[in-house]
Amino acid sequence: MIALGGNSLSRNGQTGTIQQQFEYTRDALNGISHFIEQDYNICINHGNGPQVGNELIRMELTQDIVPPLPLGVCVAGTQGTIGYMIQQSLQNKLREMNKDREVVSLISQVIVNDDDPSFKEPTKYVGPRYSKIESEKMAKKFNWIFKEQEKDKYRRVVPSPMPEYIMHGKSIKALVDRGTIVIASGGGGIPVYNNDAGKLEGLDAVIDKDYSAAKMGRIIRAQELWIITDIDNIYLNYGTDQQQKIDSINRIDLEDLYNNGEFQKGSIGPKIKAAIHFLKHHGDKVKITSIPCIKDAMNNLAGTEIRN
Repeated sequence: MIALGGNSLSRNGQTGTIQQQFEYTRDALNGISHFIEQDYNICINHGNGPQVGNELIRMELTQDIVPPLPLGVCVAGTQGTIGYMIQQSLQNKLREMNKDREVVSLISQVIVNDDDPSFKEPTKYVGPRYSKIESEKMAKKFNWIFKEQEKDKYRRVVPSPMPEYIMHGKSIKALVDRGTIVIASGGGGIPVYNNDAGKLEGLDAVIDKDYSAAKMGRIIRAQELWIITDIDNIYLNYGTDQQQKIDSINRIDLEDLYNNGEFQKGSIGPKIKAAIHFLKHHGDKVKITSIPCIKDAMNNLAGTEIRN
């Protein structure tokens, strides 16, 4: 199971044009190709924080001309567009490698609890980074909520409920088991809930893709979860003079650090929580690293490895 960060496809400090996103998607899949070379069965999900944030800006700026779409529908839209970029780029990579494997993207719904606490206290970062002054202007203009993600860098936050149930799991597992590379639960999945009439209904939220990847890994009985992000390793005291790289750690020690507030909410924190969940419920190994380090991480020369 591979969780591919949305920031891997849209870099900080750039406008994120579709040409740039295709370029970075191709770069990402050069890293993913190492798994293909070793004949891994693969399921990929991806983040969509920068992309869905841009969609929301489009909605706000054009609302007097075109009726805006709710956040849940924007998540569905980014599943399609990012899935298309990954699928096409991966198909071309497979041709280069002379590998005869199919790639399939699924528009995936994920059931959440409509009473999840995150609807009252949003924590999921989406969209570009702003200065404090810029964020205050945007908050006033659009009635958005901003939080400081990095020193003097602010991003919009939206609700991020926990995924309770990944839909379409049997179909995804059947495809993965036969060697098809599946792109599913993109952007964490489209958040839906069962209403009082027993019918599915959408919600305005962005589910954390790492949580969904951990649950999806359990469904497909994955042995390994790879969380691909924009840092090479996880660190203690990240961003301080006491920053210390973690090469390997066991689940119990990691869980103690997490419970003691070592890892930032909304950033590395969800990745740690997802790793713990995956190892508790089925998996053998979690690797957290960046795209350029994937090959070395497969040989235990890079990244952070977590085991039970």
